Amino acid sequence: MTILRTDKLAVGYGKKIVVSDINVALLEGQFVCLLGPNGSGKSTILKTLVRMLAPLGGGVFLNDRDTSRLSSQDMARTTAVVLTEPVTPGLLTAYDVVMLGRHPHTGFMGKPTGKDTRKVLEALALVRADELAHRYFNELSDGEKQKVLLARALAQEPQLIVLDEPTSHLDARHRIEVMLILRRLTQEKGVTVVASLHDIDLAMKACDVALLVKDEHILACGTPEDVLKEDLVAQLYGMDHATFSGQLGGVELRANQDGKRVFVVAGAGSGASVYRALTKHGFGIITGILPENDIDYHVAAAVGATIIKSAAFEELSRELFSEGLKQIDAVEQVIDAGFPVGKWNRQNSELVWHALGTGKAVFTFREKVEAEKLYGSLAARLVYCRDFFELMRGVRLGMGNRPSSQPPSSTK
Repeated sequence: MTILRTDKLAVGYGKKIVVSDINVALLEGQFVCLLGPNGSGKSTILKTLVRMLAPLGGGVFLNDRDTSRLSSQDMARTTAVVLTEPVTPGLLTAYDVVMLGRHPHTGFMGKPTGKDTRKVLEALALVRADELAHRYFNELSDGEKQKVLLARALAQEPQLIVLDEPTSHLDARHRIEVMLILRRLTQEKGVTVVASLHDIDLAMKACDVALLVKDEHILACGTPEDVLKEDLVAQLYGMDHATFSGQLGGVELRANQDGKRVFVVAGAGSGASVYRALTKHGFGIITGILPENDIDYHVAAAVGATIIKSAAFEELSRELFSEGLKQIDAVEQVIDAGFPVGKWNRQNSELVWHALGTGKAVFTFREKVEAEKLYGSLAARLVYCRDFFELMRGVRLGMGNRPSSQPPSSTK
């Protein structure tokens, strides 16, 4: 069932059009997110959808009725709005703020009934804010306030909730909690949620539909899995030094491949954190040998590393091994990321052998006992690192010996 649709909608202020030709149909129980750079018109679209701004062209239809012809009471009974503007309700408690959401349903005198009380308590329980009911709203944290405002919106019993940047200024825990609450509303209550967001990774994981807004038009509209692709996200935000990865569901900074290069022998996720650490410190990265289905392959690709790659589920070829040797010979430092060694990637341990045998500085996170099993007497030449602080200190200083804080006989 279509709850809201737009027909050739143009939005803006005065006579200035900010975004035009918006044609969307939002279904019951969908979670729809608007993504785009600051100033792209996301908030303007939201305000036009809920009639806070008049369309500059086309129309907005709620349950197939032109919103310009609906009464304020009809709009309030079907649509709830949570904006970014700070709410300062004086000495009202959280319970009082949520009760304000019942205003469209109260009688002529506006006096709450038992039903209104039940709806308020249900809304607070749904957002897990029961314990906040009798606390003053102004004394709550940002995350707690956001949950109370969501409860107020729920108390209206709307079909549609429109939110402008509901996760801004929230810490990680509350961002996730708010998104899970919204997700649950769509699934359990059939409420349609439309929100502007800046968190691309949260949009990918929580939303049903992504609307990409840039340069006065809709760049793309569809499921996050379909539209949040590397090229479209780069175009949307003009990112030159970062990459959005659909496989990883997040943004990765790009390595400085013009900087000093380090070879990372990795696999099975062992290299992901190493790539990120090297990227932060301005190093270029060469890595391998990685099958194309390995998580390290996807992280390395996202940071822009040079990758020696193999086909998935195949043993490493001698040609790839030779390329690995060539690349190791061209660098001064190698990192053994502590990859697990099995039948298909045993040649990666031979790359580390080669690096040790040719006098390269080789850093590792492995325990000494494990390293000796893999590399024999050559393990004595490894630089054993207990953590990333030691690793990056050694790599930055170009150390070929153990960090001075760690005796040669110690283990990780």
